[in-house]
Amino acid sequence: MTNPMISLSSWLKPLSPRDPHEKHRVATSLELLFDLIFVVAIATAGQQLHHALVENHLSHGLMLYGMVFFALWWAWMNFSWFASAYDNDDALYRILTFVQIVGSLVIAAGIPRAFQQQDFDVIIIGYAIMRLSLVTQWFRVAKHDVQRRKTALRYAFGIIIVQLGWLGFHFSPIHFTGYLFLLLAAAELCVPIFAEAASRTPWHAHHISERYALLTIIVLGESIVGCSLAMADALQNQRFSTELIFLMIGGLLMMFTIWWAYFDSEIAERLNSRKMAFAWGYGHFFVFISIAALGAALAAAVDVVSHEALISSERESYFVAISLMVYTTSLYVLHEAHHQSGFKKWLYPLTVVIVLCIPQFIGPAGYAIFAMAVVYVLRLILSKRFLTAA
Repeated sequence: MTNPMISLSSWLKPLSPRDPHEKHRVATSLELLFDLIFVVAIATAGQQLHHALVENHLSHGLMLYGMVFFALWWAWMNFSWFASAYDNDDALYRILTFVQIVGSLVIAAGIPRAFQQQDFDVIIIGYAIMRLSLVTQWFRVAKHDVQRRKTALRYAFGIIIVQLGWLGFHFSPIHFTGYLFLLLAAAELCVPIFAEAASRTPWHAHHISERYALLTIIVLGESIVGCSLAMADALQNQRFSTELIFLMIGGLLMMFTIWWAYFDSEIAERLNSRKMAFAWGYGHFFVFISIAALGAALAAAVDVVSHEALISSERESYFVAISLMVYTTSLYVLHEAHHQSGFKKWLYPLTVVIVLCIPQFIGPAGYAIFAMAVVYVLRLILSKRFLTAA
């Protein structure tokens, strides 16, 4: 007869700390599944931003997109860093991860309502599902990792307190929404800083850098899919033009060089301190949101070129240029500035200046975006071919 205690122990394992120097640590299949399902919410937010751009509701759309994207990015980031430190792959860990996946799908379901009616109720419910699942994990850590019990409890109660604030977000007057969001977002960012001050969790630097790289690829892929669908719709409705060809080539070149620039340097070895890890981890918000916004902007550019949008070519071009500027600046600060010198150190800032000037001199959005892509490609070629030796 099977001993029930032995059976239970095969399902539930102590949530012990992982070795931060474990060799050949890679993302698990569960983490990859989490990312693939999570990108549904990112894609939904991108579609809503696309519609806001086409309808020329720029400021309103950007504010809502920033709020929604922060919630998505923060939930993903907390899951990823926790998994890097404590993933034991037992049954309860898998079930609680599944609960977080359900929460991400609830958030995705609430995104259109947030954009159309500024109603965040469904998003808050989905976010609460994800966060309370993570709280359960931190209480498990507090039980099994005695050395970091204080850290785990700080995480758990910090998340609970801030989550109560998000529930109160529902009852706030609509004209206070933006201010309350900024306050609660700042509180969210402070929880890990406060918790890790007690004792650093044993996250794995190479594993974390791989997780961020994988999400970068997924967001890039989602952006390309969004652009291709917009392009297919234009061709199906016979809105074909020379400008559309230049837009298609420019958009693909832009996405390819964005990928190349991101994966051109190894960053894991630099994640050797708590301060650097926080700066790099938090700074990636701007990397991810700029790539996702760029995908929505390129999809909207198809409508602009096809004369199916209310936004002007100039405003559309500037939106693409600013999205590319945010990505370039973020990547430069996080990956490049520390090891560059001489003229090469100024190549990224010079690229930003040129890209921002292009909409002023090239009116049609398709041609302007193509020119931006060419500038970015030339920067890549110049840095690789002529400045590497220097």
